[in-house]
Amino acid sequence: MVNSKEIYDLLLDYGNTNTSIKEILIGLTWTLCETESIGLCMSPGTVTRTLPWSGTLVNKPVKELASWLRSWNSFEATVGMAAINAEINGRSPLPTQAEPLSPYGPGNLAVFEYFLPMIRGKKVAIIGRYPRLSRYENEMEMTVIERQPGADDLPDTASEYLLPEAEWVFLTATSIANKTFPRLVELAKDSQLVLMGPTMPWLADLKEFGINYLAGVTVSNTEALRQTVAEGGGVRIFETGVQYQVLKL
Repeated sequence: MVNSKEIYDLLLDYGNTNTSIKEILIGLTWTLCETESIGLCMSPGTVTRTLPWSGTLVNKPVKELASWLRSWNSFEATVGMAAINAEINGRSPLPTQAEPLSPYGPGNLAVFEYFLPMIRGKKVAIIGRYPRLSRYENEMEMTVIERQPGADDLPDTASEYLLPEAEWVFLTATSIANKTFPRLVELAKDSQLVLMGPTMPWLADLKEFGINYLAGVTVSNTEALRQTVAEGGGVRIFETGVQYQVLKL
């Protein structure tokens, strides 16, 4: 397993291109970057009125925005991740090797439905609260760890104690943009580790960081996805513009 902090060097290498940015949309839940393909990253979840670069990003090269992934400004890091994903996911062969998931319930929970036979009765830690996740509470010994915890969640500091004991860990790929990824993968090194969500880059290199499964999305309808993001959609994108796929590394 390589030094987990090297994930940022790896991603910046992939984002070091002169491909032009066609559009950046920062929606309530998702940020979308369009180049020759589409990249997504979960939006910061905060509100600001003082972004100094709004209205200037179109036609910039991807490599300029990709460098923002290292920024501690959450909006810049989000845009950087979305730009890198646009470059990676439009070229990666992995989605053609992955298994498309057809949900039997809410589309955002398709990954958990897929893994349910493997994780039933197991000690499972989930990084990030997913809407309607409570339906699985009686299926496994489930702990949800959240940076902004709700009533049924534990704060992110609980990761230090619970991830080393977990049999399975489901890690949101947004952890890359918010810089928690390196520590979380170190803590989860003895578990079966699933990196998941629309923020996930389709990279086989992630196996070197201890990732066992990729559970990301492919774009099924670009226009519908763009409109849903622009209109504030969250889990709605799974009904209109993206589909989950799973690949074992």
